[in-house]
Amino acid sequence: MSVSDLDPVPAVALLARPGAARERLREALAHADVQIVLEDNPMTLEPQALHDARPQFVVIALEAAIEDALERLEPALSAPGLTLVFDEAELAARRDGWEAQRWGRHLAAKLHGHQQVLPPGAEDEPALQLEPGLPSTPPVPKETALQPHLEQARSWADDVPADGLYSPPAHLHEPVALEQALAALQPVLPETAAPVQAAPEPPPVPAAAPSVFTDHTAWSLVDEASDAPAVASAATSTESAEPAFDTGHLSLVDLDAAAPAASRSGALLVLAGIGGPDALRRLLAALPSGLAVPVLVHMRLDGGRYGNLVKQMARVSPLPVQLAEAGQRATAGEVHVLADDIGVHAAADGLYFQSEAQGISIAALSAEHSALVLLSGADLAHVGPALDLAAAGAWVAGQVGEGCYDPAAATAVVAAGMVAGEPQELAQVIAARWGLDDDGDAA
Repeated sequence: MSVSDLDPVPAVALLARPGAARERLREALAHADVQIVLEDNPMTLEPQALHDARPQFVVIALEAAIEDALERLEPALSAPGLTLVFDEAELAARRDGWEAQRWGRHLAAKLHGHQQVLPPGAEDEPALQLEPGLPSTPPVPKETALQPHLEQARSWADDVPADGLYSPPAHLHEPVALEQALAALQPVLPETAAPVQAAPEPPPVPAAAPSVFTDHTAWSLVDEASDAPAVASAATSTESAEPAFDTGHLSLVDLDAAAPAASRSGALLVLAGIGGPDALRRLLAALPSGLAVPVLVHMRLDGGRYGNLVKQMARVSPLPVQLAEAGQRATAGEVHVLADDIGVHAAADGLYFQSEAQGISIAALSAEHSALVLLSGADLAHVGPALDLAAAGAWVAGQVGEGCYDPAAATAVVAAGMVAGEPQELAQVIAARWGLDDDGDAA
């Protein structure tokens, strides 16, 4: 029985410009057992037409040319009960063969709300399970079958040799209980035994001598007679030379500068990849409007169009979103999108971005004041450094759930004992730990 036999067929709208990406997405939806209620170019589509189609899901091929069109369709796309699925148009156009089939299975699982992402014929075989309970009772032998053996045993009983090496004394008999056996082994004491002399009573303890401290009214910490004049003269001099409180040199303390350097180098680092835009969108949308640490986002994109990612995330994030640049300081309460060649280094006054060929280095973060979230598509090479940062005191979490298309790295950190949850659930934990209230204080 297929999934469609259990659940109604989902209604899906496909928004993509004509081209190879649209063809690939149409093929994936055709194999996903869904109903395509609308297929159109978002640049010419009217919001009312999308609303009238009443889709449950909208699959969008993201590219720079449709950004303005998505803003125009925002009222229809933000309708309650509507789920958006984003895919990079360039990736969709190049996806072929095994990779296209794999992505199609994950897309079908998301649209139908299940976890069946294995190819046909690769389902897990049901394992044989032992059933609890007592074993079956063996059959009771019939008495008639045992009777010949009992008669034979009685006939041979007289011929069995007895043990002649030991004969118990006549006054003893075999005890029937352990207590009786132990009592039989004890020697019998004579009746005229001498009474045991009572131990001499210890001499009475003499009464304690009266303490010399019984009269506490005579206690004194200082010799009042000798020190009283000195105290009086000191008090007189203090009253005569009382200093004035100078308010002309007061200044506010720079709390950020007074904080330890390790706390100022903390950050929330989010790592993502395939399937990451949707997971990142849900994570950022659930964050509060104020955080005590900066949010660093690193998600590999083919073509390096990180400016488009900034615009897309800025529409849903309550925090400001901007593209990180070398030499810029990471600001608490802001989202910084990192390109592939941007890393960070810790300075005395916080984190600064720098040009780095290898990209972001997890080890550059302060473990005690940092958090790390691995979303769908995160690189497996980040698992080891992430667990090292967690061992040093960092908060590390991994995405789970049906929206995680590439769960390899996230599942690895979860299997190591880290926090697991949907992006919205992880955002709630982050808000509880690093969120700021209306007065700007930590939650």
